[in-house]
Amino acid sequence: MELRKEYDLICVGAGIMSATLGLLVKQLKPDLNVLIVERLDKVAQESSAAWNNAGTGHSALCELNYSPEDEDGHVNIKKAIDICTQFETSKQYWSFLVAEGLIKDPKSFITPVPHHSWVKGKDNADYLENRFKAFKEHFMFDTIEFTRAVNKMKEWFPLMMHGRTEDEVMAASRIDRGTEMNYGSLTEQLFDILEKEYDTKVLFNTEVEDIDPDHDEEWLVKMENLNTGVKNTVDAEHVFIGAGGGSLLLLQKVEIDEKDGYGGFPVSGEWLVCKNPDIINQHNAKVYSKAGIGDPPMSVPHLDTRFINGKRELLFGPFAGFSPKFLKEGSYLDLLKSINFDNIPSMWGVFWHNLPLTKYLVEQVTMSFEDRMDSLRAFVKDAKSEDWEILVAGQRVQTIKKDEFEGGSLEFGTQLVSSKDGRITCLLGASPGASTSVKIMLDVLEKAFPELTSSEKGKEQLNRMVPFYKKEVTKDLFDKELTRVTNVLEL
Repeated sequence: MELRKEYDLICVGAGIMSATLGLLVKQLKPDLNVLIVERLDKVAQESSAAWNNAGTGHSALCELNYSPEDEDGHVNIKKAIDICTQFETSKQYWSFLVAEGLIKDPKSFITPVPHHSWVKGKDNADYLENRFKAFKEHFMFDTIEFTRAVNKMKEWFPLMMHGRTEDEVMAASRIDRGTEMNYGSLTEQLFDILEKEYDTKVLFNTEVEDIDPDHDEEWLVKMENLNTGVKNTVDAEHVFIGAGGGSLLLLQKVEIDEKDGYGGFPVSGEWLVCKNPDIINQHNAKVYSKAGIGDPPMSVPHLDTRFINGKRELLFGPFAGFSPKFLKEGSYLDLLKSINFDNIPSMWGVFWHNLPLTKYLVEQVTMSFEDRMDSLRAFVKDAKSEDWEILVAGQRVQTIKKDEFEGGSLEFGTQLVSSKDGRITCLLGASPGASTSVKIMLDVLEKAFPELTSSEKGKEQLNRMVPFYKKEVTKDLFDKELTRVTNVLEL
């Protein structure tokens, strides 16, 4: 692949974020020169790969950490509304690509799977009922169902109800329109569109080593071919760092004040994966429960139906592991290299004020296979060890940022760091990541290319691609779009 001397946009990392941003930019202004740089030999091999993430279309239909309860029993659904809106925004863009014939088969990346929440114990059941009542009053969630009856739960997720009686205090909720996502397949198809329709290729086996300012308005991007050792330097007007766990280390080399104080804590994941087709076929649901007391949101256990590479799968987890790597294919020195004078107060503050997280991670890392099976048996009472195996999932880096009171705070979402002029942006963090990729990349677009998003032509095109863009989401608009998108995506 022959490199140009200058690019309008260079995206670091060939995951769903770079694919989405690159495609949005080219659709709004096809003559812009875009380059995507990837250190591996294929796209979507880290966090976007199907086995490396939960595959949940994160829409807050079942994830209880998006609807916390206060001491008076009031359930706050503001975050749930926000996450739901963002996922529906993503679905609108994907349906646009399908309607335009750019993606041929929506079933290749999105499948309808009902979303459930399930809890045990009276207090948790009361909370779930309060959440149901709050959800029922909002048009985004008004199809929610709730039950405390074992027989109803047997209809919803029979595998989990084996051996259970009415004596057990449980509760569950269900929203039918939930989805299961193969983000790896979707990412591959987005890059395919970029190459075939817009002649925009990915530069593989190439690592971005540094990004330095060049004059007032450009960046010098220094790269090395990992196969040949050949180094290149190209100019870029805009740079987006979307390299998953690898983003932090590169951001720290960029000369912008906004990067100061950021740190990262790597967490690896593991799934229990079912090997028995008879058991896999007894469950067609995503079932999320509550995190344990003092456990972080990333620890929420769930039993999920997945569709990966055309095959139905059943996964339980996630279990946290620890590796100092920031990427699955990263270096064991990543964590050490990320610690510097600017972020030591943040890192120490997070450690000191999150001792339960440290305890949780130590407990998770020391779990045996049978310990993990015992966790699964809280969901599936009669689960047999011979039917399950461990699979290592992706590597995540939880963002740590400055906090004036505690030194540092641990962020459990995605964080966009941007220079004042928007010419360099970096995405840090993890879940709900891929589900909200379109909304996040629209934010990047507005920061980096305001001339595209503020022009009449740009606004018109963005509204055609994403009808929620810059609009108040009313019940009429939501219902109309949900129906349209459901049809286009064959859900």
